[in-house]
Amino acid sequence: MKRISIIVFLLTFLGGYTTIQAQAPKRWSSTEIHDGLQKLNFLGSALYFAAHPDDENTRMIAYLSNVRHANTAYLSLTRGDGGQNLVGPEIRELLGVIRTQELLAARRTDGGQQFFTRANDFGYSKHPDETFNIWDRDQVMADAIWVIRNFKPDIIINRFDHRSPGQTHGHHTASAMLSVESFDLSNDPKVYPEQLQSVAPWKPSRIFFNTSWWFYGSQEAFDEADKSKMVSVDVGTYLPKRGISVPEIAATSRSQHKSQGFGSSGSRGSLTEYLELVKGDMPQDDTDPFAGINTTWTRVEGGAPIGEAVTLAIANFDFDQPEKSLSSLLRIRNMIKSLPAGHWRDIKLAEVKNLIEGSLGLFLEAVAADPSAAPGQDIVIELEAINRSGVEIKLREISFPDLDIDQEVNEQLASNQGFSKEQTLSIPTDFPISNAYWLNQKASLGMYTVKDQLLRGLPQTPSALDVTFTLDIFDKAKNSWSTMVISKPLVFKKTDPVKGELYSPFEITPPVFTGLSEQVYIFSNPKPQEITVKVTAGRDNIEGTLRLAYPNGWRLEPESFPLTLDRKDEEQTFKFTLYPSETQEENFITPMVDLDGIVYHKDRIKIEYDHIPTQTLILDATAKVVRLNIKKEGQYIGYLKGAGDDIPQALEQIGYDVTMLDDRDMNTDRLKNFDAVILGIRAYNTLERMPVYQPALMEYVNQGGTLIVQYNTNRRLKVPMEELAPYPINVSRDRVTVEEAEVRLLAPEHPVLNEPNKITTADFEGWVQERGLYFPNEWADEYTAILSSNDPDEPARDGGLLVAEYGKGHYVYTGYSWFRELPAGVPGAYRLFANLISLGNKPQP
Repeated sequence: MKRISIIVFLLTFLGGYTTIQAQAPKRWSSTEIHDGLQKLNFLGSALYFAAHPDDENTRMIAYLSNVRHANTAYLSLTRGDGGQNLVGPEIRELLGVIRTQELLAARRTDGGQQFFTRANDFGYSKHPDETFNIWDRDQVMADAIWVIRNFKPDIIINRFDHRSPGQTHGHHTASAMLSVESFDLSNDPKVYPEQLQSVAPWKPSRIFFNTSWWFYGSQEAFDEADKSKMVSVDVGTYLPKRGISVPEIAATSRSQHKSQGFGSSGSRGSLTEYLELVKGDMPQDDTDPFAGINTTWTRVEGGAPIGEAVTLAIANFDFDQPEKSLSSLLRIRNMIKSLPAGHWRDIKLAEVKNLIEGSLGLFLEAVAADPSAAPGQDIVIELEAINRSGVEIKLREISFPDLDIDQEVNEQLASNQGFSKEQTLSIPTDFPISNAYWLNQKASLGMYTVKDQLLRGLPQTPSALDVTFTLDIFDKAKNSWSTMVISKPLVFKKTDPVKGELYSPFEITPPVFTGLSEQVYIFSNPKPQEITVKVTAGRDNIEGTLRLAYPNGWRLEPESFPLTLDRKDEEQTFKFTLYPSETQEENFITPMVDLDGIVYHKDRIKIEYDHIPTQTLILDATAKVVRLNIKKEGQYIGYLKGAGDDIPQALEQIGYDVTMLDDRDMNTDRLKNFDAVILGIRAYNTLERMPVYQPALMEYVNQGGTLIVQYNTNRRLKVPMEELAPYPINVSRDRVTVEEAEVRLLAPEHPVLNEPNKITTADFEGWVQERGLYFPNEWADEYTAILSSNDPDEPARDGGLLVAEYGKGHYVYTGYSWFRELPAGVPGAYRLFANLISLGNKPQP
């Protein structure tokens, strides 16, 4: 990984004022330039602090960034890896990558910056003690203080209350507790002294808790609360230059969290947010969180004249001809450069450079002909520069600092006349591979491993290659030239016939990829299985040997294949035959390619959705193999997809024929062909046509079918709760978050626990992330509760698996987390789920 400076850490993701990696180059409007001038005159910063993507208050961030023009950032301790996904099947680390990009999209919308820690979202916890048992508290604290010392916030705003453990998600309270502790510790040079090689101690002025009536239980209770230590901020500001209000910006920002289904409509009119002082001095003005903090240029030694110059530039700004501000901006830039080295000098230099670029209508871009290259490979790039102003500009030099290449150009950029140049570059053989930096090394349940201190906190990996353009700009008013260096990431773009111009990151990848067709292979009998390995060339001319690493006690045919791939992106598939062990066990296999003594065993995984840039991950190609003792009855499964999961593929692994149901299938004549019908997770929350499907599903059960309904939330149900099931049931927020929690068999004689597989407590060993979620807490007598479990110091949760006879068939409602356990290859989960499917079915001849 190339080294990055602290100034890059601070400035790479300045919301609204820089090009975000893998996005189209910034096109500046006059409104944005004018806003940028106002921001240039405000020297104050605020750090919003919480636990997950979606925790942040986008109204407050949008207000601080767009009305107060403060440097505003959101520190999310995790990347949301432990949640659910409403846009696709990705969970865990892949979901964390999606949510990272959604947060970056939100910040591009509301004008904030984004930071993270190394904390891994391991799933829901009910108390901060549980959270800190899994997170490494010291490491998360170190990362929080690292961000504070880098970003240097004047104020910190917590989303959650540090004084109320056990009343909300344990991650939430933990984030507030860490924030309050960091407020004091970040200024102590004895705390994490190794950081002081790159940063200095910093003491914020104030820390607030962004409270509301919700934390008081009701609006009435909040109205009566003592507000003497609260700042009230009206965030309902209307921005006439944009024709939009702050809450409308915030709603658009909130709506970027698409994997969580958080689409939001904006509001208009006055809207008050409350900030309760936790530490620091109370502002004299109880409507201004920055009151009493010097946010003018006078806070910087020698800065007062700069503030006067910026104020004059704002007053004289011409929306029709922003280039008229060039002379003022160049003067302001020189004044800032003359200041002593310091935090605000660096930030404001970057801001004014962006404003100069925007006022000149400069378009600078470096595009690779391919989206990726392997080390040692040549790449072709297209360079473009255009000056869309009347100012005289010369392109003096183009450099590739990562490759130590500088090239003189000395081209005049005539007004609105494009310059382009094709360039061939050679990637060194030792050049680092691109990847999500937090996934490069093995993680623990609670923490990602990031050894490079300068990467910690960054939302994403810096670009693989940067290109710098050195420009000479003529200041007609001063009759002098100024030099400016502008850096751009090397990107890839293509034109889609429907979506138009699409950008994605340019990446350095291994020369060859290996991929397995499944993440888990279930051997439900002694028969061998074909293991299909796909090998893809990352460059031309691949010759080597393909092998499959497999566990002792198993047998493989053949042991290897010779491999030849002539062209980059050429694919070949190979089929190994793997014979399982005789006894039940869990193990792993890994496809490996040997190229001249160097072994490659990584797969290339692409995450492609319209709302985020394409993400390419380089991850281990290892898959789990499970020798499973299992019996099953019934063969044909109908699966109605809900929010998205991989259960259909998991069921196919043990021999079921799975049909994905659609609208035409949802009638009794077609449903009766299935031995069981399964509803995907949150089907009643996500499928608009569930009210239409429900009568057919109930009649299917009545006529003898088996319907398995997986968990739903009790919010935004598409059918009323009283119509959710054949008999009354109430879905609650009860959950069992400890995956090792004891599971008790409430109905040991029930067929679900006996036929065709005898279920014991051993079948609940090795579960991942959680037992289950959103269990019913009330149900009619017609249901039999099968299992009971609970988290420590909580009452028994008996509603996680309910079975009822209805007519000739069986209705099952289950909140146990099959969507995590089956794709993870948990043997006991397969055995019990097979029993659910087998209800009412006869053994197949």
